[in-house]
Amino acid sequence: MPLPLPGAQPLASWYATSANRQLDCPPLQGTVEADVCIVGGGFTGVNTAIELARRGLSVVLLEAGEIGWGASGRNGGQLIRGVGHGLDQFSHQLGEDGVRTLKLMGLEAVEMVRQRVAEFAIDCDLTWGYADLANKPKHLDDFRAEREELQALGYTHDMQLLEADQVHQIVQSDVYAGAMTDMGSGHLHPLNLLLGEAAAAQQLGARLHQHSRVERIEHGTTVKVHTASGTVSAKQLVLACNAYLQDLQPELSGKILPAGSYVIATEPLDEARARRLIPQNMALCDQRVALDYYRFSADYRLVFGGACHYSGRDPKDVAAYMRPKMLRVFPELTDVRIEYQWAGMIGIGANRLPQIGQLDEHPNVFYAQAYAGHGVNATHLAAKILGEAISGQASRGFELFSQVPHITFPGGKYLRTPLLALGMAWVQLKEVF
Repeated sequence: MPLPLPGAQPLASWYATSANRQLDCPPLQGTVEADVCIVGGGFTGVNTAIELARRGLSVVLLEAGEIGWGASGRNGGQLIRGVGHGLDQFSHQLGEDGVRTLKLMGLEAVEMVRQRVAEFAIDCDLTWGYADLANKPKHLDDFRAEREELQALGYTHDMQLLEADQVHQIVQSDVYAGAMTDMGSGHLHPLNLLLGEAAAAQQLGARLHQHSRVERIEHGTTVKVHTASGTVSAKQLVLACNAYLQDLQPELSGKILPAGSYVIATEPLDEARARRLIPQNMALCDQRVALDYYRFSADYRLVFGGACHYSGRDPKDVAAYMRPKMLRVFPELTDVRIEYQWAGMIGIGANRLPQIGQLDEHPNVFYAQAYAGHGVNATHLAAKILGEAISGQASRGFELFSQVPHITFPGGKYLRTPLLALGMAWVQLKEVF
């Protein structure tokens, strides 16, 4: 039997309490047929539904909880350029041209979100402006090299390098050695984005079912997907569960490590104070493995997250765990209440490249997962790639992503998490020196 949904938190996120629409997505009942069944109601699943419905395919989407219950509705809301990490490592498999194409796709992915918001008039507080923060002076050298590469790729958005004595232009904190700003990235309310996209998918004809957890899959020319109260018979299947896949398809779940990430939201600050702390209202992120990422919401709450955990155990009190990290950056916020705290699981692959492809043994089963914490844009790219491949359209993206092999984490489902936690502890120790 499948395990209970992991990562359930007793306290609602600020996103859930500030959602601006309700969806009518009743649980699946009885037997239905579709061209494509999608499992997972996050950004990947919902946007794949949009892509396929637009191409005239009938789509049924099944979500175990509610639309956006997982990382798509709980993340930090940062919309950052790029897809994957260290893409040059794949040049021996994809060639220099293939790697360059992936890099361009990482820029295109942000534009996909921009276009989705505009097309469907989605109210999600989309705000442009982002900065990478240097924890050490050597990070500035990395920023310079990245800016040069982006300019060579034709990236047109303004990017500025800031030395340590200029950092206060974007954040009122003394802990950083510099920064690089990017006006082509930004931040948004992720759950409201997803809810708007889900409504769009329904308008296009996709059938969405919440509280319809998949218990069993029968593979074959026709795939049968079973929930507690119904069955979907489909020609093709998309697994879009990411860190919440569990044992539904073991050959995929072994290639992804669920890692905990934690977020707090303060009470609303007055606008003047918020503008002083983050003068240009940017999203910000540092360079550590257990990174800090933060921004202000539209009602001037500081949304502060990070502390990526590989141990499989969440802190008992997320606010108590995250508050000292927030105060390290902003010591003056000792008088500010934490009003929301929540956690969620992100999916990480060994090589930090999103995994997009189809099963060798069951070629009518497609998947996308392992966004390594940068899923707001990468999921939209994955959905486009899946839509092209499933509808029979030639897809350069699907071809490239499918060529990259992904290892299965060692140790099996019981040992892979503690083994990786030990390895990441070593990486974090090296950051100190």
